[in-house]
Amino acid sequence: MSAVRIGPYTLHNGLILAPMAGVTDQPFRQLCRRMGAGLVVSEMVTSDMSLWNSRKSRLRMIHDGDPEPRSVQIAGGDAQMLADAARANVELGAQIIDINMGCPAKKVCNKAAGSALLKDEALVTEILQAVVAAVDVPVTLKIRTGWDRDNKNGLTVAKIAEQAGIAALAVHGRTRADLYTGEAEYDTIAAIKQAVSMPVFANGDIDSPHKARHVLQATGADGLLIGRAAQGRPWIFREVDHFLRTGQLLPAPQMSEVERILLEHLAALHTFYGEVLGVRIARKHVGWYLATLPGAKEFRAHFNRLEDTEAQCANVQAFFAERHKSLGTGDEGWVAA
Repeated sequence: MSAVRIGPYTLHNGLILAPMAGVTDQPFRQLCRRMGAGLVVSEMVTSDMSLWNSRKSRLRMIHDGDPEPRSVQIAGGDAQMLADAARANVELGAQIIDINMGCPAKKVCNKAAGSALLKDEALVTEILQAVVAAVDVPVTLKIRTGWDRDNKNGLTVAKIAEQAGIAALAVHGRTRADLYTGEAEYDTIAAIKQAVSMPVFANGDIDSPHKARHVLQATGADGLLIGRAAQGRPWIFREVDHFLRTGQLLPAPQMSEVERILLEHLAALHTFYGEVLGVRIARKHVGWYLATLPGAKEFRAHFNRLEDTEAQCANVQAFFAERHKSLGTGDEGWVAA
């Protein structure tokens, strides 16, 4: 997979951390970038700027120290509000604006945003033209293959996007009605890639180096968005990158490295959010890291009751020390149970 360009930016690889609300905060973006992602995208930010004063919205914004190029995803259903939000985000430091027309969540779709927009191609056209005209930075778009299996208009929307001046397109291989169930289908992504000349990124069920290669071959895409598979496994980016470049699988990370990554991630969460919120948000990440290991369920039940930073870090260290002891000497690779 060769380097990919989005406007003036050349990504060192085509592996992108998919934006996920409640997950791709600044600590996680920085970590995934260090672990090999070519681009990381912020959590979805509402285009309703009257809501930006909430703590939740402020934390989702771009921050000093965010890896460049800094990409922010915005969501909404009103062309003028989206254009204003794009402009405001650029003033705050965004270097790429990503428009969400892929989120299937009810609370987003009920507001005629996310993948609900796919139902209204005239509105899609209006939004894309307004946002592209509003900013001098590249605008990218995330869509699904259509509204439901009988209404797969991803190809039409892709052509509208190219006409409007969208710099790159990410396509999740499911319809809005599919949510995250069943297997992603890649033939629509392949058809879209054939039909447009801008970079196209494939998304959906990419959870291993072999699957990444399969999806690239099946779609002809320029790159891949990896989302849920990176939760608790940020090193998936370097594993996929290495495999695509060399055809060789990297060995699993040593347990000592996973412990170091997890403790650094915890420290970053605590620093970014402050202790109270940081401790709460750390719980789900620790659950993801340890999900496949023996004793993880019991550990998680105990860990989720801890209320301070020090106790969280000490308990993670104790969990790994116990695991080392049960496996004997030497540093074992990180293998799922």
